Amino acid sequence: MSADFEFTKEMLDNSLKELGKEYRKQNGKNTNADIILIGGASVLINYGFRDKTTDADALIRVSSVMKESIHRIADKLDLPRDWLNDDFKKTDSYSDSLFRVAKHYRTFSNIMHVHTVAAEYLVAMKLMSGRQYKYDLSDVVGILWEHEKWGSPIEKDMITKAAETLYNQPLPEDSINFLDKILDSKDYEKLYADSRENERDGKNILDSFRMKYPDVRGVKADDIIKKARNKQRSLSERISEKKIEAAKINANREKPDKSAKSKTEEL
Repeated sequence: MSADFEFTKEMLDNSLKELGKEYRKQNGKNTNADIILIGGASVLINYGFRDKTTDADALIRVSSVMKESIHRIADKLDLPRDWLNDDFKKTDSYSDSLFRVAKHYRTFSNIMHVHTVAAEYLVAMKLMSGRQYKYDLSDVVGILWEHEKWGSPIEKDMITKAAETLYNQPLPEDSINFLDKILDSKDYEKLYADSRENERDGKNILDSFRMKYPDVRGVKADDIIKKARNKQRSLSERISEKKIEAAKINANREKPDKSAKSKTEEL
């Protein structure tokens, strides 16, 4: 989807409403459609810490007519052609088990059933992906933060069990460490701000790399960001070492010459 386009919850609901009408018009009233909203779209309809999203990722289980209906609504409402897409199937967060654990959100035109993802599964998906240039980690903080405010905190074992259900494997070690940091600290406001800043920095690094090397393909975005940050850290450490060395030299220059002082006293 275009990086310049953003959905609000109202816009997303309206687009889905129009899609339901169009799908029924094109396909009749007897063939139901099931759609699971995931990622940013799922965050948008369930939580208040984000009021917009550039993502309208979905898992669509329906006839081929739906794709044509999506394009018709894009033209009608002046949306990007891929305003509703299943590109996330190419990411680490995808699982064949999503339809099994989805929860109902709304039904449009009595034929298009839209689902979302329960909190612990959404957090597990975000942690499994853990992209440093998207909203993955800040969304994790935001979701845990809101549930804490609602008095229905999400426990670690709920998230790890959700990951096992979806992926039949544990979460990556870095993601577990990040989750532990959140749950141990509970300073959600600072962690959210830090995570968003880190994601903005990651996106800037990735954009700069792609601008400089437009023909490079097949390199993971997170690997590019990690390498750039390691390089920045190494440079920062070298600069710090030089500053310390320079300070020591200046300090030695400023020390009084004790032997000269003794000779002066003798005179």
